[in-house]
Amino acid sequence: MLSDPTMLAFLAASFVLAATPGPGVLFIVARTVSQGRLAGLASVGGVALGNFGNAVGASLGLAAIFVVSSVAFAVVKWLGAGYLVYIGLSSLRTPVATEEKSTVPRTGIAQLFRDGFWVALLNPKTAIFFAAFLPQFLHSAAPAFFQSAALGACFVMIAACTDTAYVLAAAKMAPMLRHLGKGAALGRYLAAGIFIGLGVFTALTGNRSSP
Repeated sequence: MLSDPTMLAFLAASFVLAATPGPGVLFIVARTVSQGRLAGLASVGGVALGNFGNAVGASLGLAAIFVVSSVAFAVVKWLGAGYLVYIGLSSLRTPVATEEKSTVPRTGIAQLFRDGFWVALLNPKTAIFFAAFLPQFLHSAAPAFFQSAALGACFVMIAACTDTAYVLAAAKMAPMLRHLGKGAALGRYLAAGIFIGLGVFTALTGNRSSP
């Protein structure tokens, strides 16, 4: 068990890191602006599960493989980048949410959840981040795997809360775009541009940077 000061330090550091806008936040906000609040929340759930998968992978030592094997890292990174570009191109054919139609079909929610999951899971930098961050708070007297997995789950829950706050804020701002004449088309192209841009960014960034 972590001591109270150590746990407070972990929670504070996790909140700051989770609340800092990054590619994951851009992905979720773009989903919200283009398809509505429900789409954003479904994406938050998928991203959270994918991030937890990376946390478990880091606990199992899979992150070490990415550190020592540039081939494994590159393969996973390019898969993730390609998936982001695919989502961007697909979003050009996806109707933008309007005030009159802001619901998403159940099958659509499942797809949005899967997209968020794969985007997060296919980011090897997240596993490396967990492998570097979580050991700073482990206690030597307890099994490292269970501690790391538990702390990873805690971090993911904090990130899900901050991501949800971004979704709610983006959902409040989205109607402003719809009042700008061609706001619906603008929202679609903006979302597609963000997804494709994130894919290119993921492909071109260095092999050992944090998420």
